[in-house]
Amino acid sequence: MAETPTDSTKMAPEALVGEIERTRADLARTIDEISDRVSPSKVARRTADRARERVSQIDPLIGGAAALAVVGVACFLAWRRLRK
Repeated sequence: MAETPTDSTKMAPEALVGEIERTRADLARTIDEISDRVSPSKVARRTADRARERVSQIDPLIGGAAALAVVGVACFLAWRRLRK
């Protein structure tokens, strides 16, 4: 955080302008970072990227068994519904 001069320590006008410009640039960079973090499209993309990364780390045999189980349950539920 920028230090503010007290009455006993006066800054030269050029130094003051430079400090204001640096503070303004820091604030703009912070606002850009915050808007990047809360942007719905970017949040969704980061979430999808994390999900893809996790799925890619699953052992193919376990992934296949899980997919087969999901398909089996879906078929069972459809068959049961058709029987009614």
